[in-house]
Amino acid sequence: MPEPAAATGAVVEALRAALPEAVQETAEFRGETTVVVARERILEALTFLRDRAAPRFAVLSDLTALDRLPAEPRFEVVYLLMSLDPPVRIRVKAGLPADDPEIATATTLWPAADWQEREVYDFFGIRFRGHPNLTRILMPDDWEGYPLRKDFPLVEEPVEFVGRVPKPPSRIIPDVPPKGS
Repeated sequence: MPEPAAATGAVVEALRAALPEAVQETAEFRGETTVVVARERILEALTFLRDRAAPRFAVLSDLTALDRLPAEPRFEVVYLLMSLDPPVRIRVKAGLPADDPEIATATTLWPAADWQEREVYDFFGIRFRGHPNLTRILMPDDWEGYPLRKDFPLVEEPVEFVGRVPKPPSRIIPDVPPKGS
């Protein structure tokens, strides 16, 4: 059985050959392979990895995002794919600009992407074009803003409990001076 790095290296080369303009960058770090794909070609790249790569990456194990503010592209959508035979993983990323954080939905390839994309939308405000029900999933419907964006204001809000009012976090966590002071 080939080593995971060798298997993903061959997959990356096959992806480059099939979609040369889609692959923008690749990286290998501690045995993990990352492929950066143009957002306009993300569905083609994911379809290739699921259906035509050897090994085939049939499982979308996670889909998430990150905010790279102040860098541009500001956002990255991250797909973690897995092959079951042999057991190999690959990470696929696509950058999105701050002024247009939108990318095609992966729900057509993996129905399980539905809730993961809704979570990314809810916390980052990234829109998934073609998603069947892109609505908030964890935050209240009337929530304003996207709490995992780096420019989201950090404020303490009182929490309403019946019977007992807890202390705000700033009163619970003591001010500990740095060592050596």
